[in-house]
Amino acid sequence: MIAVTTEPAHWPTYKKILFRFCALFFVLYIVANPNGVLPFTGYLQDIYLKPLYDFVPWFAAHILHLDKPIVITITGSGDTRYDYVMMLLIFTTAVVGTAIWSITGRNTANYNKLFYWLTVVVRYYVAITMISYGFYKVIKLQFPAPTFARLLEPVGKLSPMGLAWTYMGYSRGFNYFTGAAEILTGILLFHRKTGTLGALVGFVVAANIMAINYFFDVPVKLLSTTLVVMCLFLLFKDSNRLINFFFRNKEALPANLSPHRFKARWKNTTLMVIKYVLIVYTLWFGLIDAMAREKQVGAKAPKPPLYGLYNVDVFIRNNDTLKPLTTDTIRWRRFMISKPGMAQVEMMSDSIISYSFKPDIKKQTAVAYNLADTAQKFPLNYRLTKARLDKSKSLKTDTSTYLILKGRWKQDSIEVWMKRLDPTGFPLLQRGFHFVNESAYNK
Repeated sequence: MIAVTTEPAHWPTYKKILFRFCALFFVLYIVANPNGVLPFTGYLQDIYLKPLYDFVPWFAAHILHLDKPIVITITGSGDTRYDYVMMLLIFTTAVVGTAIWSITGRNTANYNKLFYWLTVVVRYYVAITMISYGFYKVIKLQFPAPTFARLLEPVGKLSPMGLAWTYMGYSRGFNYFTGAAEILTGILLFHRKTGTLGALVGFVVAANIMAINYFFDVPVKLLSTTLVVMCLFLLFKDSNRLINFFFRNKEALPANLSPHRFKARWKNTTLMVIKYVLIVYTLWFGLIDAMAREKQVGAKAPKPPLYGLYNVDVFIRNNDTLKPLTTDTIRWRRFMISKPGMAQVEMMSDSIISYSFKPDIKKQTAVAYNLADTAQKFPLNYRLTKARLDKSKSLKTDTSTYLILKGRWKQDSIEVWMKRLDPTGFPLLQRGFHFVNESAYNK
């Protein structure tokens, strides 16, 4: 019979204190930061989190005396002041709870059973989180393909996060690779026998995510750091075995994978059913949710009316044709529609401005307004034609498609003739993949 590592009957004091803190911190974090990773459970989380939404701003204002009030809104950031105050509360509560627990439980010899169940909870939290993010990469929702505006925007004008999103969004294959690694991590963590391997893979994956978040200023630093810490926690019980195997060239005994069972058989059966229902629910509905979102806002979503990239040939303002001068602050250079309800205008100065743009296909009209001023709306008429307007304002037939916008824009009347360009004409989109390269194609 092969010997296995056994659970110690007596834990040293430092280990018991560390466990108490980890147990309190992880459980509090998971409860306070469910991250919506379980599909279709967001409304349930809002119900029990509502008291925290009221308490945290009060605590920040009256106890911490922060100079600005905390406003809870959806901003796309997981590193808001609310999140940092919540992390402070979790950490402080865990420290105080650890002190009280250490006094009341000083005669406890070990926490073998609690440690087992804590690792189960942490394994499942990391697994579900990884699978959720993995599906959003494989289905390519987290990192969409670069828009026309992003393809035209100079690299120097990108934010660090914008650069990272463009880098990831360009390659569908890289999304498959990173997403598959996250899904694999989750599947491995769902089972005891593959839990250590899952934690190793998860640590590498989560550390890479954390590095991107830190060094490209992506506001998910708290969650990614916590996932790294959780993976290290899961590896802690096998630390001696892993060190012996990888560094000391010594024998690494098999791990003790015996589960902690209840005496009542029905309890064990119930837990087993819950386990597999949770796994199937996470995988099946996570995939269904991602695929549904792909049809709504992803690559399979219907293209908006007038979708395309247009180059402005003629720009007439108040019956005056403006020349394409780079010093002109009024004339447009390009017009882009890549998302439903949105249009972007590239000015002659290279700056890009986003507008709400809602066309009516039947009437061939559109209403536009600046996102910063929703009160002032611009009524426009549009039509598509195969004719172009030359310098003498004569119509000439053309093989290209032209979009004509005519109406009120701010305080002026405008008439804009724009030629539709090939949306795949960018070198970034044309290059593709090559096994053989006689020289580096690095532009």
